[in-house]
Amino acid sequence: MQKLKQANLYRSELIPVSGKLVERYNKCLIKLGFSPTKLTKFSIDGVGYSPEIAEEKGSTMYLNNGEANPHAIIISPLQKGKPVYSPFHSFDKEMMQQVFRIHGDKINDITRDSAICLDFDQNIDAFYEPLDVLKYDKVSINFHLIDNLNKAQKEQEQLIENFKKGNNFIDESIHEQLLESAKTYGDLRHRDLSLHSLQHQSESFYTKAFGGVYVLRDFISPIVVFEDLKWYKEAIKDTIHDVLIYHINQPELMEKLRDHIIVEYDLEAALNTDRYQRIKKMEFAMSLKETQHPIQQILNDNVLFKSYLNKLDIDTRKKIMGVELYLEKLEVSNQYKIHDLVDIGIFNALHTPHSSLHVSQQDLIWKLLINISPRDILFLFWYDKDEFYKQYATWDESFQDWVVETILKNI
Repeated sequence: MQKLKQANLYRSELIPVSGKLVERYNKCLIKLGFSPTKLTKFSIDGVGYSPEIAEEKGSTMYLNNGEANPHAIIISPLQKGKPVYSPFHSFDKEMMQQVFRIHGDKINDITRDSAICLDFDQNIDAFYEPLDVLKYDKVSINFHLIDNLNKAQKEQEQLIENFKKGNNFIDESIHEQLLESAKTYGDLRHRDLSLHSLQHQSESFYTKAFGGVYVLRDFISPIVVFEDLKWYKEAIKDTIHDVLIYHINQPELMEKLRDHIIVEYDLEAALNTDRYQRIKKMEFAMSLKETQHPIQQILNDNVLFKSYLNKLDIDTRKKIMGVELYLEKLEVSNQYKIHDLVDIGIFNALHTPHSSLHVSQQDLIWKLLINISPRDILFLFWYDKDEFYKQYATWDESFQDWVVETILKNI
């Protein structure tokens, strides 16, 4: 991952945590029912997720009490606007934007000497069946302060009221209680520590629950797409819910997405795009075995590209150049079908969210498309960083160089 780090493409916007902030973070973990970290230094993203703690605990979902109960931690106002590197839901970033938009000033004040635990409550105590994800509706965002600071504020205010009554100003026990409270919490009289709950409406979304599930319910009819074959097989046993259920690798899925005006394709228009070139070059690079030149050089040099293309067997060449071959033959005769010449993986990769979709819907469908056919390294980096980092570690070093170069050209 060193090349990605040097290019600021590997978790470059994480916030470093050390010293007193570690103590506050651990208090949040304990308050939420988790064990504290033993690390003295780590980094966090917008929801308070730490890749170092995830590695320590052996789970990217260490901020979850079961799949139905995710949480977040705010220990710094610097978390505002930061990326969410391993979101449990596709709407996690939206929820954090809502939190800072409404409570930003209070968060600035509170995190001077405290921390905030967030509970994302969709009124589901636990999942029992895969289609329980359909219960998602409104998510309540609830806030809890470490050390019960808001409770301490009320107690301090009550002490002050007692101090003002009668001759209590000479009562040394009240003096001691006030001093102790001030030493522990500071002067809380004029601080606004009340963070009222927020509501977030979940429409179509993705969740990591049950191995990864897409719930598409803003369209002609609800569609549920499972990434995990085990949970897909369990879900299709359901006879209660009126939804269409697919596994992400089912060929029928793409046809249904087109029929429901969720995705579309235009091969002729795609041919002249950088995206097509990225998809074709990735397919080509994955087909190369032993080369005399670095893969980065082969992909960037047109002469070398043709040279190595012609060294491949004819079936592999047809697979890589299938779109161009199909469009050439289509000019002469319409007897050819797309799947006669175009590889299904490349064909799926060249789909786009339907132009009629809202921007937030398009982002979700881009994520779905890149999970169906992860052929575009740029979109894989944008929409599924976990999978991108996983695949990146398996690639040839020279191909990694080309990947880094390509991403940097597009950000």
